[in-house]
Amino acid sequence: MANIIILGSQWGDEGKGKIVDLFSDRFDIVARYQGGHNAGHTVFIGLKKFILKLIPSGILRPGKKAVIGNGLVLDPAALLDEIDTLEAAGVDVTHNLAISNRAHVLFPQHRMMERMSEGRPGRISIGTTSRGIGPCYEDKIARRGIRVADLLDRDAFRAQYDSLMEEKHAIARTFGIDEEDDAHAIRDQYETMAERIRPMVCDTAMLLNSAIREGKRVLFEGAQGTMLDIDHGTYPFVTSSSASAGGACTGTGVAPTRIGGVVGVSKAYITRVGGGPFPTEAGDPEGEQIRRRGSEFGAVTGRPRRCGWFDAPLLRYTAAINGFDSLVVTKLDVLDDFDTIPVCVGYRAGGKELVEMPPRVACMENVEPVYERLPGWKTSTFGVSSYEELPARAKDYLAFLEARVGVEVGSVSTGPERTQTIVRAGSRLEALLG
Repeated sequence: MANIIILGSQWGDEGKGKIVDLFSDRFDIVARYQGGHNAGHTVFIGLKKFILKLIPSGILRPGKKAVIGNGLVLDPAALLDEIDTLEAAGVDVTHNLAISNRAHVLFPQHRMMERMSEGRPGRISIGTTSRGIGPCYEDKIARRGIRVADLLDRDAFRAQYDSLMEEKHAIARTFGIDEEDDAHAIRDQYETMAERIRPMVCDTAMLLNSAIREGKRVLFEGAQGTMLDIDHGTYPFVTSSSASAGGACTGTGVAPTRIGGVVGVSKAYITRVGGGPFPTEAGDPEGEQIRRRGSEFGAVTGRPRRCGWFDAPLLRYTAAINGFDSLVVTKLDVLDDFDTIPVCVGYRAGGKELVEMPPRVACMENVEPVYERLPGWKTSTFGVSSYEELPARAKDYLAFLEARVGVEVGSVSTGPERTQTIVRAGSRLEALLG
């Protein structure tokens, strides 16, 4: 029985939370491998709505183990707030959550650094969530970060923290930032929070590898999307971690030979939050119609998402980067009212067709999308529970996407709840799920 990765194939917000929650019923452990509390997963169970920021969506399944891997950056205050909210809703978190002792710790001063960086004259504004994720990863790569294991060692933590904060305040003064913060009071708060998370902290790489040897199944959960990957995305308009499939190995300590499949999640259209190129962005009123019907507002920030048409060249690229075995297409019902639906099938630049994804933002911003228009189905697909019951033109649309991307559509989501998802019989996805 395969261990699989589920991750976003576009710019994030594809509906991964719902899909991980749904499929986690087939697995023993759900492990998230990168990002921080800038990534929100929304899951609907009946009338209840859950917004998860750090904790894997599998926590909503009773008895399933959820793992926060070493590849994350962890704000203990955000984590504890999330734990308290979930437990107030009846979810047993503390007995089912494991936190890597190698994950890096995020502090309020990281948020100060991010605000300073984003607001600096002449700096390209990335449009981040300003939660300090990037500066925390900067400290990790610069080898001056503080990890959870350090946080739990009082003497070591105090020395590391005081040194790091002295550096942060010196940088802030250099750039004329004079924000009030009581570094010692914050240090005391973090020491208190450390005691609350201590029972959940362990070597999660050993936990996962031991479980796999015992025959247990692991589902690896990605945050954001492949086009926000620090290496393979639309740099510099990206996140600060490895959001593609390779990040599952580095972010959990599980070898690639232990992973049996990769599943990409894609909307039936495409969205993006923040700055950066977006070749198929739809102008008003079509973009607004998608936004309104799809409730396209950030789960964490509430920011309206930029909306556009399905981008097949982008999906071909992310399929190659990740090695997708199957695609889950979400929010098909959002397109129910359109007379015709454009699909981008290629890029042109300078009158020539492009065969590769442009590596530079300046090139990506100037590509001309080549569209084919497909007839809409003009009938509701909301809540349809079998592939055969979908309108013929909706099935034609999905078949067109399969042909243009080169990956099967193994599952279709027709609404926000668990039950509003179709897994196609005989698909590679069905075999992976077991």
